[in-house]
Amino acid sequence: MRRAQSLASSGLGRALLEGSSSSSAIPTQFQCKLLKVALYNSCSGSSGRPRLFSAYVGRPARAVSIGVAGAVSFSIAASSVVPNVYAKETLSSEFLPKDVVLYQYEACPFCNKVKAFLDYYDIPYKVVEVNPLSKKEIKWSDYKKVPILTVDGEQMVDSSDIIDKLSRKIHPEKSDDPSPDDNEEKKWRRWVDNDLVHVLSPNIYRSASEALESFDYITSNGNFSFTEKLTVKYAGAAAMYFVSKNLKKKHNITDERAALYKAAETWVDALNGRDFLGGSKPNLADLAVFAVLRPIRYLRSGGDMVENTQIGDWYTRMERAIGESSRIKA
Repeated sequence: MRRAQSLASSGLGRALLEGSSSSSAIPTQFQCKLLKVALYNSCSGSSGRPRLFSAYVGRPARAVSIGVAGAVSFSIAASSVVPNVYAKETLSSEFLPKDVVLYQYEACPFCNKVKAFLDYYDIPYKVVEVNPLSKKEIKWSDYKKVPILTVDGEQMVDSSDIIDKLSRKIHPEKSDDPSPDDNEEKKWRRWVDNDLVHVLSPNIYRSASEALESFDYITSNGNFSFTEKLTVKYAGAAAMYFVSKNLKKKHNITDERAALYKAAETWVDALNGRDFLGGSKPNLADLAVFAVLRPIRYLRSGGDMVENTQIGDWYTRMERAIGESSRIKA
């Protein structure tokens, strides 16, 4: 198996080199299926338009262990810098949903937005991991993207709409008239969907090793058969390496890391010295930014981001504020 992986890795390298002069490095029929897994028509954000599914990366199993150790070390070190403990918001039992199920892809940034909201408000939820090729887990729904959330039998779709509806359910006392703080929150939630997510893929697929790293995470955490895992991991990594170059052009990105650092600093500037955009506690914009960055924080691109920007302290405060996941283990 190890030799097979080595051969596949070397094959990816050859495909990347050959692809620099020819777009036929990946068979078209494979590419079409892989793009269903890794690109559009899989996740939806606030606009309802197709969104990137594989916006996040992971490590191979051994590297994950190292990453976890690094995460613990970072948290311990950061405790001397950010000593505050932030209490999570608790809900009255009358507003707490009884049966919540999230249909998701583990790597989908918009699914992560919904999970961050549920975790912060300690709303227990079950997760159904959807196979992005067959989507058999959501055949019951007319909506064929993720996330889909069912709340006490009611279907909710589109990450931002889901969060808006849940927020109204748990905060029925909140006025419909927007305040200046509400307008600021909405502005930065739009920024997450329309700007921040677009700098992630060019960063995590910018090299052959980072592309393989990404698809190792996707196949390890996603709902794939053994055969699908092998096909998606190696052919998908090669395909996304080239797709990321097109995304750079589409979004006028010349330097991937510079774009990521700029986005991080843009968010830090928006905080304007506050612990959170919401002031003393996170608001929906804080949750959205944290959610899309969380899967990459302890990976190569996320480590570079924290090392080269001022976002680290805010991120650590968010980790403390959200705390443990409220996901119900199967």
